[in-house]
Amino acid sequence: MFALSCLFVLSSMLLFQGVLSAPMCELGLNARSSIEKRSIPSAPRWVIYSDKWVSGENGPPAASEIAGFNVFALSFLLISGAADQALEWTEISDSDRSALKSQYSAAGISLIVSAFGATDQPTTSGADAASTANTMAAWVKQYGLDGLDVDYEDFTAMDKSDGSAEAWLATFTKQIRTQLPQGQFILTHAPVAPWFSVNNLFAAGAYLKVDETVGDLIDWYNVQGTTEYTTCDSLLNTSGGDWPQSSVFEIAAAGVDLDKLVIGKPAQSAGDANSGYIAPDTLATCVSQAKAKGWDAGVMVWEFPDAASSWIATVRSAAFPV
Repeated sequence: MFALSCLFVLSSMLLFQGVLSAPMCELGLNARSSIEKRSIPSAPRWVIYSDKWVSGENGPPAASEIAGFNVFALSFLLISGAADQALEWTEISDSDRSALKSQYSAAGISLIVSAFGATDQPTTSGADAASTANTMAAWVKQYGLDGLDVDYEDFTAMDKSDGSAEAWLATFTKQIRTQLPQGQFILTHAPVAPWFSVNNLFAAGAYLKVDETVGDLIDWYNVQGTTEYTTCDSLLNTSGGDWPQSSVFEIAAAGVDLDKLVIGKPAQSAGDANSGYIAPDTLATCVSQAKAKGWDAGVMVWEFPDAASSWIATVRSAAFPV
């Protein structure tokens, strides 16, 4: 991500290189009975990813550490299996998982897993979309989570502009929904903002095509940005640069539901991403401006513990105070 891994991108030949980077059935947690208790967070969504190892941790942080967020994404579930924080979730005891999940539920925080990140290139590597979806959906249910985030960063496939990336994502999304039904499980995608650009580089449509094809199956987009999106105006109104028409309101004007466009940002100017940083107090101003124009989708950040409750309190302070 940033691009979520992993979040943000630089271009290669003015194309991309991923940024959120990942280092390298029986239902658990009474998942069958908990399905009825799940609810899909309505806008605004406040999303935080976690991939980094934290000394002394034993699973996700206490809900109090991420107060103000309502979605926590364990990163990453790879084609090869769970890694990093997703792997740690499998390694703690059933009782610890159950206790943490109950704590998060009581705090109104959904716990999901993010798939792929910068480590995987599912289309380029030839992974079968439907079988990959089945395997990942089974993992979500086995470990009692609330859903799946699709952090697809196969820039090689998308840059080909031959429709292979778009078709893979459509097949994967449709198949996931047969296993993780809409309204019972969260399903999000985390595209980079340039993939919504009206641009000759993306003759097959990139994420505008994905949204047209399967957008009705996706709960929201955790949109990752680059250097083009580091002022409130370029983030919200006019992206310009190499990726025109890919600011928040320009994406909405292209037909994507405004309420699904969650703004994604790295927590730090260095270390969490290679571009796209906006200081939290400035981001709060952007959020307030967006709300005044009818947007209420929410904000995503990469990653815990560099962002936690104080970060989101600042970002929300002007428009959506905690």
